[in-house]
Amino acid sequence: MFDLGWSELMVIGVVALIVVGPKDLPMLFRNVGRFVGKARGMAREFTRAMNDAADESGVRDVAKTFKTATNPIGSAMDGVRDAAKSMTDINPPSKTQGLKEDPGAPEPKADAKPDPAPAATPDPEREAQKRKIEASTARAAAERQKREADRAAKRAEESAAKAAELEAALKKEDEA
Repeated sequence: MFDLGWSELMVIGVVALIVVGPKDLPMLFRNVGRFVGKARGMAREFTRAMNDAADESGVRDVAKTFKTATNPIGSAMDGVRDAAKSMTDINPPSKTQGLKEDPGAPEPKADAKPDPAPAATPDPEREAQKRKIEASTARAAAERQKREADRAAKRAEESAAKAAELEAALKKEDEA
C-alpha cells in the first residue's frame, strides 16, 4: 500500500533523529510500533467480523453454488471421490461416536479395565460394493483409453493420407 523502500526508511529515520533527538528516539519508535500493532489488530478484527457476517448471511454458500455451477465436472468428481472414500473406509465411525455421556450413569470402577475395541472385521457387503466400484471404475478407464486410442489412430490415418497427398502434389510439380 505505502511501498516504502530502504532508502525512504533511512531518510525518515534521519529526519526523526534530527527532529526528535537521540534521547527520545527509542520512545518514539516504541510508540509507533504500538500504534502499528493496534492498527493491525483492528484490521484483523474488522476482517474477522466481515468474514463472520458473510458466513451468517450465506455469502459463502452462494459462492460455493456459483463455483459448482461454473465447474460441474469438478464438483461431480468431488462427490464421486468422497463417495468412493467413504465406501473404501474399512472402519466407519461408530454409531455412538459424538454422543454425550449419561450424567446419571454410575461411575466405572477404578480397577475395571475398559473393553478392548472390537477387531475390524470387514463387512462382506461393503467388500462386494468396493469390488463393484473398482470394477466399474476400471471398465470406464479402459473404455476411455480405447476411445482415445481410436481417435489417435484416426488422426494418424488422416495425417498419413494428407502426407501422401502432399507428396503426390510435389511429384506432379517436379514432373511439370
